[in-house]
Amino acid sequence: MLENSNFLTQNQTFVKGMSRKMNLPNKLTIFRVILVPIMVIIPFFGIEGNLWGIPITYLIIDFIFILASLTDKLDGYLARSKNQVTAFGKFLDPLADKILVLAAMLMLVEMNKLPAWIPIIVLAREFLVSGYRLIAVEKGGEVIAASKWGKLKTVTQMIAIILAFLDLHAFGTCFAGNLQGADFVLNLAVTIMMIIQTIATIFSGIDYMRGIKKYIKD
Repeated sequence: MLENSNFLTQNQTFVKGMSRKMNLPNKLTIFRVILVPIMVIIPFFGIEGNLWGIPITYLIIDFIFILASLTDKLDGYLARSKNQVTAFGKFLDPLADKILVLAAMLMLVEMNKLPAWIPIIVLAREFLVSGYRLIAVEKGGEVIAASKWGKLKTVTQMIAIILAFLDLHAFGTCFAGNLQGADFVLNLAVTIMMIIQTIATIFSGIDYMRGIKKYIKD
């Protein structure tokens, strides 16, 4: 009887813990993760047709990416404003961002719109940051706040990816002298934004390297 009572108490504690975890910000984060595989499978449907000269498939993918990006801003705002920051959210939110960005970049590589070295740099930086956070937690330290480079990386990354799905040409085509008008402007914007986000990615990674030195010495 006592064992049953303990079991029920543990279950009630677990359910209460899960209900706290599943607040609105965390639900939005989970929704963002779910959107990623939906975004990835869209090309397999073979949707035909164009709108404003852009394949409908690209527009649907872009819409999903924009929607997912908006949930990133919204869940963070709600968690802070309503004091609903949880350990679950702290873990899943940055992970969801990485999955979303890298999935989108790999799709652009497959579409021959983006050179592979760009997502490789982004992936390397994310491994570095994840490693830093693990070491910081193990050593009882605090994770450093996002620097100006980190914030610049996030903004330019989102803009670059959104525009890249609308661009019909590969990264850097604008420098070949074959594009004119709106095509040239769009490709130039994508190319510049991708370059800026790559530079910001590298420098934000260097910031984390500086932060991790004190733990490596130990």
